[in-house]
Amino acid sequence: MLIQYSLRTLLDIISYLVFARVIISWLPIDKHNPIIQFIYQVTEPILAPIRNLINRSSMGGGMMIDFSPIVVWLLIQYLLVPLISTYVRF
Repeated sequence: MLIQYSLRTLLDIISYLVFARVIISWLPIDKHNPIIQFIYQVTEPILAPIRNLINRSSMGGGMMIDFSPIVVWLLIQYLLVPLISTYVRF
């Protein structure tokens, strides 16, 4: 139960950080702020592989909007959370 709770909490934190990154990208905030840099450093390793997959797809090349945060959020909410809830039972 503790492992399941810990993994779920970690996924929630990642979801919130991805959401914060999306909001930050819309606002004229200084990117050299330590908190902003922390958010970018934590989320970039998660978003970059998804962004690369989208760019390599037939629909993704040359898109003006970055859909990787949406894909990451959907993966967390509809794939990882149900998997953790179903298979991690300690």
